Amino acid sequence: MDVKIEDSWKSVLKDEFDKPYFAQLTQFIKDEYATQEIFPKGKEIFNAFAHCPFDKGKVVILGQDPYHGPGQAHGLSFSVREGIPFPPSLLNIFKEINRDLDQSMPANGNLTRWADQGVLLLNATLTVRASQAGSHQKKGWEEFTDAVIQNLATQKSNIVFMLWGAYAQKKAAFIDESKHLKLHAPHPSPLSAHRGFIGCGHFTQANDYLEKHGLSKIIW
Repeated sequence: MDVKIEDSWKSVLKDEFDKPYFAQLTQFIKDEYATQEIFPKGKEIFNAFAHCPFDKGKVVILGQDPYHGPGQAHGLSFSVREGIPFPPSLLNIFKEINRDLDQSMPANGNLTRWADQGVLLLNATLTVRASQAGSHQKKGWEEFTDAVIQNLATQKSNIVFMLWGAYAQKKAAFIDESKHLKLHAPHPSPLSAHRGFIGCGHFTQANDYLEKHGLSKIIW
């Protein structure tokens, strides 16, 4: 199957695209875009991969679903377009960056600037129906994004995995901590951020680890 995804990822994931589940997923997604309002736009489904090629990846931040409100999702976990108010979880992420790095609030919530530095902003499910959180779960995306994480974890070394909340921690439980850094914290949502996300210091820890292994730090 010819999937329009960044070339280095196409090479790494080529076996996934030929599996029966991916063919079924592709047909489901085509039908959904033809009959429903789906986020993000079709051309942005693989945006995280376009901005963070396989060989450039240094940090992985795992989300669960794309945002399901108008104009928010654009293919990067936790990120929103310019001009869109910060969703609560993203606001808490910026609050922790401010606390951790003494860095002022950014002008917008578009995290493309992180992705272009090697941060893979990966949702477990890459599409969603408008106003229906979780509507594209258990259709095949999770198997695909498991393969993404598996390939990163086995083929590369010294990646920082930021695992916020039980879902992300379970999804990446198999990662070898002798090869990578796994940072655990509660999810940044308002329901859990003050149980340990605020104060986690992940952004400093990530940069210290990257520099220790001869990699450039992320400008958060």
